[in-house]
Amino acid sequence: MGYYLVDYENVKKDGLNGINRLTEEDVVCIFYSENADTLTFGLHRRMNESRANITFQKVEVGTKNALDFQLATFLGYAIAENKDQEYFIVTKDTGFNALCSYWAKRKIKIMIVADVSGKNIKKEQDELRKEVNRLIKDTEIADTVVKFIQQYKTKQGINNALMKKFPSKDNKQASEIYNAIKPLLTDKKGK
Repeated sequence: MGYYLVDYENVKKDGLNGINRLTEEDVVCIFYSENADTLTFGLHRRMNESRANITFQKVEVGTKNALDFQLATFLGYAIAENKDQEYFIVTKDTGFNALCSYWAKRKIKIMIVADVSGKNIKKEQDELRKEVNRLIKDTEIADTVVKFIQQYKTKQGINNALMKKFPSKDNKQASEIYNAIKPLLTDKKGK
């Protein structure tokens, strides 16, 4: 029995991998916004076939991290209703780690997972770090790049951060880094 809060802006359809394995005792609450409000036919079919109780929360946007704040508020409300539930935040956003620590001190276990199948976000982050280290041999630069990939939701945001961190007259180093990691950014918005 699990309660899954899905940061759909962050994980998109991949965050719902495994939804067909959930039971009628599981609850999936999908937080979405106008920035991420589409489903594929395949995902729609899988959701209809799932026995889980699926609800949707359209969030108000307009400020940075609006969805994250609303998800965190909803989580607090859900915990007040049922402290004995297993809670999962489906996201790749490391900002939720502070939320998990807060509740852990209050004996409430919240796990961050990459999808509703329970894929471990820590393992996924380690795989990302390994892949970036393979592409960029300088460990210090690779660590910075991993941080940017995790921090920014768009390709443009990552590129801008690289340009700012590695400035030069012709932006050569930043461009080389961006071109090297571009194959890893398929889940990010933009060109």
